[in-house]
Amino acid sequence: MENVLRPMIVIGGSVLLTLAIGWVTDRLLRKADERHRDTPLWGLLRRGGVPYQLLLCAALLRGSYGRAKLLEGHQAGTGRMLTLVLIGSAAWLVIRIAGAILETTYSRYARAHRDAARVRRVRTQVELIMRVVSAIVSVVAIAAMLLTFPTMRTAGASLLASAGILGIVAGVAAQSTLANLFAGLQIAFGDMVRIGDTVVVDSQWGTVEEITLTFLTVRTWDERRFTMPVSYFTSKPFENWSRGTPQMTGTVFWHLDHSAPVEAMREKLRDILRDIPAWDGRAHGLVVTDSTPSTIQVRALMTAKDADDIWAVRVAVREQMLTWLVAEHSYALPRVNTAEAVLPPQHLPSPDGTRLRTDDGLPESVSFRAPRRR
Repeated sequence: MENVLRPMIVIGGSVLLTLAIGWVTDRLLRKADERHRDTPLWGLLRRGGVPYQLLLCAALLRGSYGRAKLLEGHQAGTGRMLTLVLIGSAAWLVIRIAGAILETTYSRYARAHRDAARVRRVRTQVELIMRVVSAIVSVVAIAAMLLTFPTMRTAGASLLASAGILGIVAGVAAQSTLANLFAGLQIAFGDMVRIGDTVVVDSQWGTVEEITLTFLTVRTWDERRFTMPVSYFTSKPFENWSRGTPQMTGTVFWHLDHSAPVEAMREKLRDILRDIPAWDGRAHGLVVTDSTPSTIQVRALMTAKDADDIWAVRVAVREQMLTWLVAEHSYALPRVNTAEAVLPPQHLPSPDGTRLRTDDGLPESVSFRAPRRR
Protein backbone atom coordinates (compact mmCIF):
# COMPACT_ATOMS: atom_id res chain seq x y z
CA MET A 1 0.00 0.00 0.00
CA GLU A 2 2.85 2.33 0.77
CA ASN A 3 4.37 1.71 -2.66
CA VAL A 4 1.13 2.93 -4.26
CA LEU A 5 0.35 5.88 -2.02
CA ARG A 6 3.85 7.34 -2.02
CA PRO A 7 4.06 7.90 -5.81
CA MET A 8 0.51 9.24 -5.88
CA ILE A 9 1.25 11.67 -3.07
CA VAL A 10 4.50 12.87 -4.65
CA ILE A 11 3.21 13.21 -8.19
CA GLY A 12 -0.30 14.36 -7.25
CA GLY A 13 1.04 16.82 -4.71
CA SER A 14 3.44 18.29 -7.27
CA VAL A 15 0.67 18.71 -9.84
CA LEU A 16 -1.79 20.21 -7.34
CA LEU A 17 0.83 22.57 -5.94
CA THR A 18 1.70 23.63 -9.48
CA LEU A 19 -1.94 24.36 -10.32
CA ALA A 20 -2.42 26.29 -7.08
CA ILE A 21 0.67 28.44 -7.59
CA GLY A 22 -0.28 29.02 -11.23
CA TRP A 23 -3.82 30.08 -10.28
CA VAL A 24 -2.57 32.49 -7.62
CA THR A 25 -0.04 33.99 -10.03
CA ASP A 26 -2.68 34.42 -12.72
CA ARG A 27 -5.01 36.17 -10.25
CA LEU A 28 -2.26 38.55 -9.21
CA LEU A 29 -1.40 39.37 -12.83
CA ARG A 30 -5.08 39.93 -13.64
CA LYS A 31 -5.50 42.36 -10.74
CA ALA A 32 -2.33 44.19 -11.73
CA ASP A 33 -3.63 44.44 -15.30
CA GLU A 34 -6.94 45.91 -14.08
CA ARG A 35 -5.15 48.51 -11.96
CA HIS A 36 -2.72 49.55 -14.70
CA ARG A 37 -4.76 49.79 -17.88
CA ASP A 38 -2.13 51.94 -19.56
CA THR A 39 0.52 49.21 -19.21
CA PRO A 40 -0.18 46.00 -21.14
CA LEU A 41 2.77 44.22 -19.50
CA TRP A 42 0.73 42.35 -16.90
CA GLY A 43 -1.79 41.13 -19.43
CA LEU A 44 0.97 39.99 -21.75
CA LEU A 45 2.73 38.11 -18.93
CA ARG A 46 -0.39 35.99 -18.51
CA ARG A 47 0.43 34.40 -21.87
CA GLY A 48 3.34 32.67 -20.14
CA GLY A 49 1.04 30.70 -17.85
CA VAL A 50 1.60 27.36 -19.61
CA PRO A 51 5.42 27.40 -19.61
CA TYR A 52 5.36 28.82 -16.07
CA GLN A 53 3.27 25.93 -14.74
CA LEU A 54 5.28 23.42 -16.74
CA LEU A 55 8.47 24.80 -15.22
CA LEU A 56 7.06 24.58 -11.71
CA CYS A 57 5.81 21.04 -12.19
CA ALA A 58 9.10 19.85 -13.69
CA ALA A 59 11.08 21.48 -10.88
CA LEU A 60 8.88 19.94 -8.15
CA LEU A 61 8.97 16.49 -9.73
CA ARG A 62 12.73 16.72 -10.29
CA GLY A 63 13.29 17.54 -6.62
CA SER A 64 10.87 14.99 -5.14
CA TYR A 65 10.99 12.14 -7.65
CA GLY A 66 13.64 10.26 -5.65
CA ARG A 67 11.29 9.89 -2.69
CA ALA A 68 8.49 8.46 -4.83
CA LYS A 69 10.53 5.27 -5.42
CA LEU A 70 8.78 4.77 -8.76
CA LEU A 71 10.64 2.97 -11.55
CA GLU A 72 13.82 2.85 -9.52
CA GLY A 73 15.58 0.96 -12.29
CA HIS A 74 15.03 3.89 -14.66
CA GLN A 75 15.60 6.66 -12.17
CA ALA A 76 18.54 8.15 -14.06
CA GLY A 77 16.66 8.28 -17.35
CA THR A 78 13.55 9.72 -15.72
CA GLY A 79 15.61 12.35 -13.94
CA ARG A 80 17.33 13.34 -17.20
CA MET A 81 13.97 13.60 -18.97
CA LEU A 82 12.64 15.88 -16.24
CA THR A 83 15.79 17.97 -16.55
CA LEU A 84 15.25 18.34 -20.28
CA VAL A 85 11.65 19.40 -19.69
CA LEU A 86 12.83 21.85 -17.03
CA ILE A 87 15.36 23.45 -19.41
CA GLY A 88 12.89 23.62 -22.30
CA SER A 89 10.10 25.16 -20.23
CA ALA A 90 12.54 27.67 -18.73
CA ALA A 91 13.64 28.76 -22.21
CA TRP A 92 9.98 28.98 -23.32
CA LEU A 93 9.14 31.15 -20.30
CA VAL A 94 12.11 33.45 -20.92
CA ILE A 95 10.99 33.97 -24.54
CA ARG A 96 7.45 34.80 -23.41
CA ILE A 97 8.69 37.28 -20.79
CA ALA A 98 11.03 38.94 -23.29
CA GLY A 99 8.18 39.20 -25.80
CA ALA A 100 5.91 40.80 -23.21
CA ILE A 101 8.56 43.37 -22.29
CA LEU A 102 9.32 44.28 -25.91
CA GLU A 103 5.64 44.47 -26.82
CA THR A 104 4.99 46.78 -23.86
CA THR A 105 7.89 49.00 -24.90
CA TYR A 106 6.53 49.24 -28.44
CA SER A 107 2.99 50.01 -27.23
CA ARG A 108 4.21 52.87 -25.05
CA TYR A 109 6.27 54.30 -27.87
CA ALA A 110 3.36 54.04 -30.34
CA ARG A 111 1.06 55.92 -27.96
CA ALA A 112 3.61 58.63 -27.23
CA HIS A 113 4.57 59.38 -30.86
CA ARG A 114 2.31 60.43 -33.72
CA ASP A 115 4.88 59.96 -36.47
CA ALA A 116 3.82 56.81 -38.33
CA ALA A 117 7.26 56.35 -39.90
CA ARG A 118 9.00 56.25 -36.51
CA VAL A 119 6.40 53.88 -35.12
CA ARG A 120 6.94 51.48 -38.03
CA ARG A 121 10.69 51.73 -37.53
CA VAL A 122 10.42 50.79 -33.84
CA ARG A 123 8.02 47.98 -34.68
CA THR A 124 10.51 46.53 -37.16
CA GLN A 125 13.34 46.76 -34.63
CA VAL A 126 11.25 45.17 -31.87
CA GLU A 127 10.29 42.21 -34.04
CA LEU A 128 13.86 41.61 -35.15
CA ILE A 129 15.17 41.92 -31.58
CA MET A 130 12.55 39.41 -30.50
CA ARG A 131 13.72 36.98 -33.17
CA VAL A 132 17.33 37.41 -32.09
CA VAL A 133 16.44 36.82 -28.43
CA SER A 134 14.42 33.74 -29.34
CA ALA A 135 17.30 32.36 -31.40
CA ILE A 136 19.86 32.97 -28.65
CA VAL A 137 17.68 31.46 -25.92
CA SER A 138 16.88 28.44 -28.08
CA VAL A 139 20.55 27.83 -28.87
CA VAL A 140 21.51 28.12 -25.20
CA ALA A 141 18.68 25.78 -24.19
CA ILE A 142 19.67 23.17 -26.77
CA ALA A 143 23.32 23.41 -25.66
CA ALA A 144 22.29 22.96 -22.03
CA MET A 145 20.20 19.91 -22.97
CA LEU A 146 23.09 18.35 -24.83
CA LEU A 147 25.44 18.89 -21.89
CA THR A 148 23.22 16.73 -19.70
CA PHE A 149 24.39 13.68 -21.65
CA PRO A 150 27.88 12.46 -20.67
CA THR A 151 28.70 11.35 -24.21
CA MET A 152 28.03 14.84 -25.50
CA ARG A 153 30.59 16.31 -23.12
CA THR A 154 33.31 14.14 -24.64
CA ALA A 155 32.16 15.01 -28.13
CA GLY A 156 32.16 18.69 -27.21
CA ALA A 157 35.77 18.50 -26.01
CA SER A 158 36.85 16.90 -29.27
CA LEU A 159 34.95 19.48 -31.28
CA LEU A 160 36.61 22.34 -29.41
CA ALA A 161 40.00 20.96 -30.42
CA SER A 162 39.11 21.39 -34.09
CA ALA A 163 37.06 24.56 -33.65
CA GLY A 164 39.29 26.56 -35.98
CA ILE A 165 38.81 24.26 -38.95
CA LEU A 166 35.11 23.87 -38.27
CA GLY A 167 34.74 27.62 -37.99
CA ILE A 168 36.33 28.17 -41.40
CA VAL A 169 34.21 25.46 -43.02
CA ALA A 170 31.02 26.76 -41.40
CA GLY A 171 31.84 30.32 -42.42
CA VAL A 172 32.32 29.34 -46.07
CA ALA A 173 29.21 27.14 -46.09
CA ALA A 174 26.99 29.73 -44.41
CA GLN A 175 28.30 32.78 -46.25
CA SER A 176 24.94 33.69 -47.81
CA THR A 177 23.10 33.01 -44.55
CA LEU A 178 25.46 35.25 -42.58
CA ALA A 179 25.12 37.93 -45.25
CA ASN A 180 21.34 37.87 -44.90
CA LEU A 181 21.67 37.90 -41.11
CA PHE A 182 23.78 41.05 -41.09
CA ALA A 183 21.59 42.59 -43.80
CA GLY A 184 18.55 42.03 -41.57
CA LEU A 185 20.25 43.82 -38.69
CA GLN A 186 21.30 46.63 -41.04
CA ILE A 187 17.70 47.05 -42.25
CA ALA A 188 16.33 47.04 -38.70
CA PHE A 189 18.67 49.65 -37.27
CA GLY A 190 19.58 51.53 -40.46
CA ASP A 191 15.95 52.57 -41.12
CA MET A 192 16.12 51.50 -44.77
CA VAL A 193 12.74 49.79 -44.91
CA ARG A 194 10.11 49.15 -42.24
CA ILE A 195 7.06 46.98 -41.77
CA GLY A 196 4.13 48.75 -43.40
CA ASP A 197 6.21 50.73 -45.92
CA THR A 198 5.00 50.99 -49.50
CA VAL A 199 7.79 49.84 -51.83
CA VAL A 200 8.33 49.10 -55.52
CA VAL A 201 10.64 46.14 -56.10
CA ASP A 202 11.27 44.74 -59.59
CA SER A 203 8.33 46.80 -60.92
CA GLN A 204 6.05 45.25 -58.29
CA TRP A 205 4.16 47.67 -56.02
CA GLY A 206 3.28 46.43 -52.55
CA THR A 207 3.51 46.79 -48.78
CA VAL A 208 6.20 45.29 -46.55
CA GLU A 209 4.36 42.68 -44.49
CA GLU A 210 7.13 40.83 -42.64
CA ILE A 211 10.85 41.29 -41.97
CA THR A 212 12.99 38.54 -40.50
CA LEU A 213 16.72 38.10 -40.12
CA THR A 214 16.95 36.28 -43.44
CA PHE A 215 14.01 37.21 -45.69
CA LEU A 216 11.46 39.95 -46.32
CA THR A 217 7.86 39.56 -47.53
CA VAL A 218 6.09 42.14 -49.72
CA ARG A 219 2.30 41.94 -50.14
CA THR A 220 1.12 43.32 -53.48
CA TRP A 221 -2.19 45.09 -54.17
CA ASP A 222 -3.70 41.86 -55.55
CA GLU A 223 -2.78 40.00 -52.31
CA ARG A 224 0.22 38.14 -53.72
CA ARG A 225 3.32 37.71 -51.56
CA PHE A 226 6.87 38.20 -52.78
CA THR A 227 9.51 36.69 -50.52
CA MET A 228 13.09 37.75 -51.13
CA PRO A 229 16.34 37.73 -49.13
CA VAL A 230 16.98 40.83 -47.07
CA SER A 231 20.40 41.16 -48.70
CA TYR A 232 18.54 42.27 -51.85
CA PHE A 233 17.55 45.53 -50.15
CA THR A 234 21.14 46.29 -49.15
CA SER A 235 22.68 45.53 -52.54
CA LYS A 236 20.12 46.75 -55.12
CA PRO A 237 18.10 49.96 -55.50
CA PHE A 238 14.38 49.98 -54.73
CA GLU A 239 11.64 52.59 -54.30
CA ASN A 240 10.35 53.32 -50.80
CA TRP A 241 7.28 55.54 -51.06
CA SER A 242 6.93 55.75 -47.27
CA ARG A 243 10.42 57.09 -46.65
CA GLY A 244 10.17 60.35 -44.72
CA THR A 245 6.55 61.46 -45.07
CA PRO A 246 3.88 59.22 -46.67
CA GLN A 247 2.42 62.12 -48.68
CA MET A 248 2.52 61.55 -52.44
CA THR A 249 1.91 63.37 -55.73
CA GLY A 250 0.20 61.55 -58.59
CA THR A 251 -0.32 62.29 -62.27
CA VAL A 252 -2.91 61.37 -64.92
CA PHE A 253 -2.29 61.72 -68.67
CA TRP A 254 -4.73 62.09 -71.59
CA HIS A 255 -4.04 62.18 -75.33
CA LEU A 256 -6.57 64.56 -76.87
CA ASP A 257 -7.27 66.50 -80.05
CA HIS A 258 -5.69 69.90 -80.57
CA SER A 259 -9.09 71.50 -80.09
CA ALA A 260 -9.45 70.17 -76.51
CA PRO A 261 -10.74 72.81 -74.03
CA VAL A 262 -7.75 72.95 -71.72
CA GLU A 263 -9.04 75.82 -69.57
CA ALA A 264 -12.41 74.11 -69.09
CA MET A 265 -10.55 70.92 -68.12
CA ARG A 266 -8.71 72.85 -65.40
CA GLU A 267 -12.00 73.99 -63.90
CA LYS A 268 -13.48 70.51 -64.21
CA LEU A 269 -10.44 69.00 -62.48
CA ARG A 270 -10.94 71.37 -59.56
CA ASP A 271 -14.60 70.35 -59.30
CA ILE A 272 -13.75 66.63 -59.48
CA LEU A 273 -11.10 66.84 -56.76
CA ARG A 274 -13.44 68.66 -54.39
CA ASP A 275 -15.80 65.66 -54.48
CA ILE A 276 -13.04 63.06 -53.83
CA PRO A 277 -12.44 62.50 -50.08
CA ALA A 278 -9.00 60.96 -50.70
CA TRP A 279 -7.61 64.25 -52.08
CA ASP A 280 -5.78 66.09 -49.29
CA GLY A 281 -6.16 69.55 -50.85
CA ARG A 282 -2.44 70.37 -50.96
CA ALA A 283 -2.00 70.87 -54.69
CA HIS A 284 -3.50 70.26 -58.13
CA GLY A 285 -2.92 71.40 -61.67
CA LEU A 286 -3.42 70.68 -65.37
CA VAL A 287 -1.00 71.53 -68.17
CA VAL A 288 -0.20 70.50 -71.76
CA THR A 289 3.08 68.60 -71.60
CA ASP A 290 3.55 67.46 -75.22
CA SER A 291 2.10 67.63 -78.72
CA THR A 292 2.20 65.51 -81.86
CA PRO A 293 0.90 66.19 -85.38
CA SER A 294 -2.43 64.60 -84.41
CA THR A 295 -2.82 64.95 -80.61
CA ILE A 296 -1.71 66.82 -77.50
CA GLN A 297 -0.71 65.29 -74.16
CA VAL A 298 -2.49 66.76 -71.13
CA ARG A 299 -1.23 66.04 -67.62
CA ALA A 300 -3.24 66.45 -64.43
CA LEU A 301 -1.47 66.64 -61.07
CA MET A 302 -3.00 65.88 -57.66
CA THR A 303 -1.83 65.02 -54.11
CA ALA A 304 -2.90 62.64 -51.33
CA LYS A 305 -1.77 61.63 -47.87
CA ASP A 306 -0.39 58.18 -48.81
CA ALA A 307 0.06 55.70 -51.65
CA ASP A 308 -3.36 54.08 -51.28
CA ASP A 309 -5.20 57.41 -51.45
CA ILE A 310 -3.19 58.67 -54.42
CA TRP A 311 -4.19 55.57 -56.36
CA ALA A 312 -7.87 56.17 -55.54
CA VAL A 313 -7.60 59.84 -56.59
CA ARG A 314 -5.89 59.02 -59.89
CA VAL A 315 -8.41 56.43 -61.03
CA ALA A 316 -11.35 58.66 -60.03
CA VAL A 317 -9.97 61.70 -61.89
CA ARG A 318 -9.19 59.66 -65.00
CA GLU A 319 -12.66 58.12 -65.14
CA GLN A 320 -14.68 61.26 -64.38
CA MET A 321 -12.70 63.46 -66.74
CA LEU A 322 -13.16 61.03 -69.64
CA THR A 323 -16.88 60.77 -68.88
CA TRP A 324 -17.18 64.57 -68.96
CA LEU A 325 -15.23 64.87 -72.20
CA VAL A 326 -17.39 62.27 -73.94
CA ALA A 327 -20.60 63.94 -72.76
CA GLU A 328 -19.71 67.63 -73.16
CA HIS A 329 -16.70 67.88 -75.50
CA SER A 330 -16.62 64.81 -77.70
CA TYR A 331 -14.73 66.77 -80.37
CA ALA A 332 -11.75 66.89 -77.98
CA LEU A 333 -11.21 63.13 -78.16
CA PRO A 334 -8.41 61.93 -80.47
CA ARG A 335 -9.61 61.23 -84.02
CA VAL A 336 -8.25 59.33 -87.01
CA ASN A 337 -8.42 61.22 -90.31
CA THR A 338 -10.36 59.13 -92.83
CA ALA A 339 -10.93 61.82 -95.54
CA GLU A 340 -9.96 61.16 -99.16
CA ALA A 341 -6.44 62.09 -100.14
CA VAL A 342 -5.99 65.30 -102.17
CA LEU A 343 -4.84 64.45 -105.67
CA PRO A 344 -1.77 66.26 -107.09
CA PRO A 345 -2.46 69.02 -109.70
CA GLN A 346 -2.56 67.97 -113.40
CA HIS A 347 0.44 68.91 -115.53
CA LEU A 348 -0.45 70.36 -118.94
CA PRO A 349 1.86 71.41 -121.84
CA SER A 350 2.42 75.11 -122.41
CA PRO A 351 1.14 76.69 -125.66
CA ASP A 352 4.61 76.91 -127.15
CA GLY A 353 5.23 73.26 -126.33
CA THR A 354 8.44 73.95 -124.44
CA ARG A 355 7.41 73.93 -120.76
CA LEU A 356 4.96 72.20 -118.46
CA ARG A 357 2.34 74.22 -116.68
CA THR A 358 -0.05 73.24 -113.93
CA ASP A 359 -3.75 73.85 -113.80
CA ASP A 360 -3.15 76.93 -111.68
CA GLY A 361 -1.09 78.56 -114.42
CA LEU A 362 2.33 78.24 -112.72
CA PRO A 363 5.07 76.97 -115.03
CA GLU A 364 7.29 74.07 -114.06
CA SER A 365 11.01 74.00 -114.72
CA VAL A 366 10.71 70.91 -116.93
CA SER A 367 11.05 71.17 -120.71
CA PHE A 368 8.47 69.56 -122.95
CA ARG A 369 8.59 68.93 -126.70
CA ALA A 370 5.48 68.05 -128.66
CA PRO A 371 5.68 64.94 -130.81
CA ARG A 372 6.06 65.49 -134.58
CA ARG A 373 3.39 64.44 -136.98
CA ARG A 374 4.34 62.19 -139.84
